[in-house]
Amino acid sequence: MKILFTFPGQGTQHAGMLNDLPGTVMALAREVLGAEVDLLDSPESLQHTRAVQLSLLIAGVAWARELVRRGVSPDIVSGLSIGAYPAAVIAGALDFTDALSLVALRGDLMEQAYPHGYGLTAIMGLTLTQVENLIAGTGTYVANLNAETQIVIAGTDESMAQVATRALERGASKARRLAVSVPSHCELLAQPAQKLAEAFSHVTLSRPRCAYLSGSTGRVLWQPEKIADDLAMNMARTVRWQEAVISANEREARLAIEMPPGGVLTCLTRQAAWEGESISLERSGVDVAVHLAKRLKA
Repeated sequence: MKILFTFPGQGTQHAGMLNDLPGTVMALAREVLGAEVDLLDSPESLQHTRAVQLSLLIAGVAWARELVRRGVSPDIVSGLSIGAYPAAVIAGALDFTDALSLVALRGDLMEQAYPHGYGLTAIMGLTLTQVENLIAGTGTYVANLNAETQIVIAGTDESMAQVATRALERGASKARRLAVSVPSHCELLAQPAQKLAEAFSHVTLSRPRCAYLSGSTGRVLWQPEKIADDLAMNMARTVRWQEAVISANEREARLAIEMPPGGVLTCLTRQAAWEGESISLERSGVDVAVHLAKRLKA
């Protein structure tokens, strides 16, 4: 039986999320980013995509490394959107210092392309076909396939609000604007993704030590060049989180541990016919994760 580490995307961030992180990750981040690190998780900074994404990277790496230090190592790693970067670091495919520079650039490129008026909205209670019918002709895009009846759309604030109203009229249980200020995971970000891919051409990736499971394709990638492509281009590709979870389940992962912050992926994992246990590290704590991992491997 295998252990899956999952890493969340934007929308889970909160002020103070980098307080009291274990290990030396904050010190390493300060060496690369300087004094910026000390204000990354302030309410003001978290209004910006760059700070949000860097905070999620740093938190994910810090907590995953703490689990490894406590004897819990992943057999598979997977991240949703920006979560793919800490996943790649923990898998040994991407150096942490390179990840910091690339994520800083990623956030800047995304925010510069769409500084305001765009974002993501989650629609719950409708199927993909129903959502596709709703967005036809609206200029919005399907961004995330998180679960069978949890679909995220991307676009302008105005167009998403119109779709959300129509979705609720058609029986959606909820339509919620997410705390994401850019239209991620659709063709609107194709040009910034190409610029990031150019930056990746100057970085050396390695073959991962454990399975790197793409949240965009639901497939395990081993070749460094394919992981680089996955990381660079995932901002413009649909998230297929449900497929990723199903793939991990088929690979006999039976304990999914979600890195902080939040527990969104834990809920989504449970919705994808997951056959094992799924916990949020932030909510359950490191001791519980260690206990479950030891029991699984016994």
